[in-house]
Amino acid sequence: MDTTAEGFLRPRFSRELTSDELAKLVRVCPSVAQDSPPDGRKLDPIWGPYISAETGYAGNKKLRYNAASGGALSGFLISLIQSRQVDGIIHVAADPANPLANVTTVSTTVSDIIGAAGSRYAPSSPLDILNTLRGGARRFAFVGKPCDVSALHALRQQDPEIARLVPVLVSFFCAGVPSLLGGQDILDRMNVDASDVAQFQHRAEGWPGKATATLTDRTQRSISYEESWGALLSKRVQHRCKICADGSGVFADVVFADAWEADAKGYPSFEDRPGQSLVLCRTERGRSLVDEAYASGHLKLSPFDLSALAAVQPGQTRRRRVLLARLAALWVLGRPIPRYRGMGLWAMACRASLSDTVRNFGGMMRRVYRRSMKEEGSC
Repeated sequence: MDTTAEGFLRPRFSRELTSDELAKLVRVCPSVAQDSPPDGRKLDPIWGPYISAETGYAGNKKLRYNAASGGALSGFLISLIQSRQVDGIIHVAADPANPLANVTTVSTTVSDIIGAAGSRYAPSSPLDILNTLRGGARRFAFVGKPCDVSALHALRQQDPEIARLVPVLVSFFCAGVPSLLGGQDILDRMNVDASDVAQFQHRAEGWPGKATATLTDRTQRSISYEESWGALLSKRVQHRCKICADGSGVFADVVFADAWEADAKGYPSFEDRPGQSLVLCRTERGRSLVDEAYASGHLKLSPFDLSALAAVQPGQTRRRRVLLARLAALWVLGRPIPRYRGMGLWAMACRASLSDTVRNFGGMMRRVYRRSMKEEGSC
């Protein structure tokens, strides 16, 4: 995987794929197709199939404060390691060579997990490590973006060794992958030179926390979450994420997200307060593992009415409602679109206002036209 001039990770091929390799890629790639049957589970029109929904946070107070969203995901991973459900956790962490970027790593201890806690709003490719882990008797939990988990879920159905190797899939709500240039935008806003950055955290200390750069002289610069994500990073999200039907990890065993509190108008409030996570169990395996984490004190949990989530996750809800309009625009222009089944696109489109539908249809048409002009100009 190489970083492009636009700041995204893309595959670099050393040779042409064989027909068998290409067919396998088509079967697992979420950009080609996704199929999400409910399989007898509860089915929410926005959030997909699930077993249970709760809110909670890490039992460890320090972890709750230092990790994003109350540290529930980190607390859950610590439970998996300490109960020996798995031997390691496949996930991403900050790249030692570039604090703005990510690398794939395997955590095998509690200190590893705590050290890597926190959101990483930058390109990542956590599936790149799988082939190096084949062989032996070790088992791993995988933590990745919804698209990563979708691909691994499909790969497990075709590859028995991968299915044995990675028995637990964990995800989180994703609003899209920002370019590495978004991280540079944050440093520019802080008036910081990248060469002076020793450590960079997209969210640190509190909830929602701040984007914080620790410099080589040990001083720190910070900006708010609203400024870092709302004003900068969200403007750098790649095109593919704008037509994604799965921002909430429907193929995972367990999904974690910010359980924001709503303000007087019903929108999420980003005032600093003790961290709180949504804990959404999508499979019986996930439910059993969360129960174990709760029983051991690694998670503190309370019941949650999933119907209240749309109000505090308006971005996810809005994207789901207008997705069909965006896909229709691409189809009209003859562009390839993913094949989604069981993802509730029509039901969500019926909930969108006419103005939102028209605006997103037209916006996608204009975006494709501008990109086409740019590509022609660079030839």
